[in-house]
Amino acid sequence: MTRRRLGFWRRFAVVLVKPVMTVWTRRTWRGMEQLRRDGGIIIVPNHLSHADPLVSAHFVYDAGRWPQFLGKASVFRVPVVGWILHRCRQIPVERGTVDAVKSLDSLVAALAEGGAVVIYPEGTTTREPELWPMRGKTGAARLALATGAPVIPVAMWGPERIFDPRTNRLSLRPRIPVTVVAGPPVDLDRWAGSTPSKAILEEMTDAIMIRLRDQLAEIRGGTPPPLWERPARPAAARSRQDEGDAA
Repeated sequence: MTRRRLGFWRRFAVVLVKPVMTVWTRRTWRGMEQLRRDGGIIIVPNHLSHADPLVSAHFVYDAGRWPQFLGKASVFRVPVVGWILHRCRQIPVERGTVDAVKSLDSLVAALAEGGAVVIYPEGTTTREPELWPMRGKTGAARLALATGAPVIPVAMWGPERIFDPRTNRLSLRPRIPVTVVAGPPVDLDRWAGSTPSKAILEEMTDAIMIRLRDQLAEIRGGTPPPLWERPARPAAARSRQDEGDAA
């Protein structure tokens, strides 16, 4: 989706958001050529902060693509707000339920139309104390296996200076430094055509997260730790999540 074909509501969103981000951040963008490809792509950023979607959307737009984020389906049912989100081509997802599996069809359709779908594979902001990536959920891997679309890792460092999830502190000062780097597609060829079993999806997800972690280490410097493990949950909760882990 090129900028010339945005339409009124997407242009309105750009006019509303981009000037704010231009003043609020001092940007180092690298690897934009990885997003300048025809056809659908799955963009997988690391998740540092609640400011991440603004920064990643700015990066993807500046690279010449229109970012399509996943959003809770309940938000799309809010009068006016939901209508605008639909007009801006954002994607509703029923998270944490069996219906999340049905949302895969919407994602597949967006990629078939040549969309740039943005999925945070961690599912939430990282809980790792130093904000390194944690082990991901399997939605991006499931989508890649279903469509064959390239998975583009996008490492970000700096959004935590806008909003730090560890302290809940928001900074409104201008020109906060942010660095975003897109890398080549993650090599998932060894799993092409595989049955999407839990083991296969977890292997693919680990490959995605390790690439993201190593890319982030190139920005931050130093040796990254192993992917952070989420605390164990009761078996019943794990079963419900496995049913709904399509996004």
